[in-house]
Amino acid sequence: MSQTAYRTHHATEVTEQLVGQKVTLAGWVDRRRDHGGVAFIDLRDNTGLVQVVIYDEEMARPLRSEFVIQVVGEVRLRPDGNENEHLATGKIEVVAESIEVLAKSDALPFQVSTALENESENKLPGEDVRLKYRYLDLRRPSMQRNLKLRAQMSKAARHALEEMGFEEIETPTMIKSTPEGARDFVVPARLVPGSWYALPQSPQLLKQLLMVSGVERYYQLARCYRDEDFRADRQPEFTQLDMEMAFVDQEDVMAMAEKVIAAIWKSAGYDIKLPIQRITWQDAMDKYGSDKPDLRFGNPLIELTDYFKNTPFRVFQARYVGAVLFKGGAATPRRQFDAWQDWAKQRGAKGLAYVVFAENGELKGPVAKNLSEEERNGLKEAVGAEDGDAVFFAAGRRTSSQELLGAVRVELARRAGLLKPDDFAFTWVVDFPLFKPTDDPDDDDVAVGHSKWTSMHHPFTMPSKDWIDKFDKDPEHAMSDSYDIVCNGNEMGGGSVRIHRDDIQDRVLDVLGITPEEAADKFGFLLEAFKYGAPPHAGIALGWDRTAAILAGADSIRDVIAFPKAGGGRDPLTGAPAPISAEQRAETGVDYDPDEDED
Repeated sequence: MSQTAYRTHHATEVTEQLVGQKVTLAGWVDRRRDHGGVAFIDLRDNTGLVQVVIYDEEMARPLRSEFVIQVVGEVRLRPDGNENEHLATGKIEVVAESIEVLAKSDALPFQVSTALENESENKLPGEDVRLKYRYLDLRRPSMQRNLKLRAQMSKAARHALEEMGFEEIETPTMIKSTPEGARDFVVPARLVPGSWYALPQSPQLLKQLLMVSGVERYYQLARCYRDEDFRADRQPEFTQLDMEMAFVDQEDVMAMAEKVIAAIWKSAGYDIKLPIQRITWQDAMDKYGSDKPDLRFGNPLIELTDYFKNTPFRVFQARYVGAVLFKGGAATPRRQFDAWQDWAKQRGAKGLAYVVFAENGELKGPVAKNLSEEERNGLKEAVGAEDGDAVFFAAGRRTSSQELLGAVRVELARRAGLLKPDDFAFTWVVDFPLFKPTDDPDDDDVAVGHSKWTSMHHPFTMPSKDWIDKFDKDPEHAMSDSYDIVCNGNEMGGGSVRIHRDDIQDRVLDVLGITPEEAADKFGFLLEAFKYGAPPHAGIALGWDRTAAILAGADSIRDVIAFPKAGGGRDPLTGAPAPISAEQRAETGVDYDPDEDED
């Protein structure tokens, strides 16, 4: 409903059908232009712009950018030749009869004008300034589009899930601390001094309890909290679309999730071909060096471990040797190859070995002279190169070498302009390991137990059918019934079949080094519930911020969150986190010492 106490229409509702009629508009002065006795202002609201013509100089004089105004005027067609085809309202204008200033604006710390959105003079400030004045940053058209897109996504997902019989159920945001792979944010319990609530890293245990409760299809746009080391696309508080189903297996959940994803993309005007392709976790790592492969382009990794098994080159005398093709890379200047070395070192690698196949067929580069004649002669065919190409190599531990080459693969595609944000390449990654080692230096997840193994996903993930009877005898190779949905090199979400049998859960906890006493203390309520008839169940959660960023073509999830945190979890807008007063500390019991009570 457009008509309110302050307006009869929104800006983009003023069309040619209203020519000759009087309208009342309200919004911000986007910009002002004076043309000798006539002033033009672009009035902006959250739908867009409409041009207002002012013939009264006294009426126009006080108006400045970002003043909030109400305009009453008559709609007319723009004079011939003055139409603006780039504007939804570009064929009409409103001749102002009266203008009321509803609120004035100081000079802005940075420009938010729609007119300058894509012009070179619109230089946005640093992120801290944008977040400090986030309410201004959100006025920019691109940010308004992102917020609307996110709202449309939520509406589409809800509709799709409700069509499939799901119920939206809220779960608490103050719970008991449970092991889920990251550090908890904790809240002091004033009424129980010395005790603490934890903010949920996910609704994992609670949604499993809903399945035990007889709720067979649950969903929620859930707020989650993880105290993790900061990365560019991490937020300490985030949203996930959480979905769980009873009496289902992996195939049922994946089919359901595909319908939800298709509905979300349809809400933004895109059609997704179903079913979505699949790749195993092992193939993803071997071919693309990532468990979230970007499939908008090809150029898979090439394993050369066997090719170099008798090599005289000590660097390639490793457990794994792989390569990625740099098409046309032979023309790259030496200084750019040196820059690649710096790029690799910033990722924690020692460097990035390479060779080039010159146009005359000669093999060049720092590595070439260290290879045997047989290796040099067969290398072009082994990597599928042509004259004029180059090849990057990595050697060492399989996982870290593949991840380096996978990053090179994506960086080559980025520099070649192959990563188009409006191309969407989906894949399911399936057949994940059940456990991963706790001594991986490249993994900053917090181990959920006290052994050499931790959960690849979480401790409540069901082993795959082939491993039910033996996963605890060979944890290194045990596989799970889990799955991730990936789009454009981003993990959009993930899920698993859950453990619903207490005997299997006990064995998993034993592998993780979680004692029965610790399990009873941390999540005994779940184990107790399993004794009373837990149905087979499975689910998935989509990272809502990341999904919105992919669909919006945004570079960062912060561009699709209304009020995100900056680096280190800081909030430049409100100043959080901040110290609390001595009175608050005393009242909340933060410094409670149980020994003092005994004294």
